[in-house]
Amino acid sequence: QVQVVESGGGLVQAGDSLRLSCAASGRALNTYTMAWFRQAPGKERAFVGAITDVYYRDYDESLLDRFTISRDNTNTLDLQMDRLNSEETAVYYCAVRSSNSLATLRNQDEYDYWGQGTQVTVSS
Repeated sequence: QVQVVESGGGLVQAGDSLRLSCAASGRALNTYTMAWFRQAPGKERAFVGAITDVYYRDYDESLLDRFTISRDNTNTLDLQMDRLNSEETAVYYCAVRSSNSLATLRNQDEYDYWGQGTQVTVSS
């Protein structure tokens, strides 16, 4: 079993930056894909970005110039978010899966383990 815990959420102002972290434990995850999703109030959960075992990165196209995903060689995943706006207020989730298929990176149904989420609130 894998445990996933997010941290780093909080209240920021529009234009600010914030860095989220995800720590996964329970087994070695160096062969797994890790990803971030988010769910805004009244909306469905949406893909933010993912990074595979060989450090291939995929992002939602609208976030390419402001969000950066990184991971170390253990079980930690970070999300650097710059120039945040109020529409990005959401609960941010970290997810982990054993498959490294590029075709389904954005499909949340393909992820095996999820954290409880961390709230990010951006005031305008």
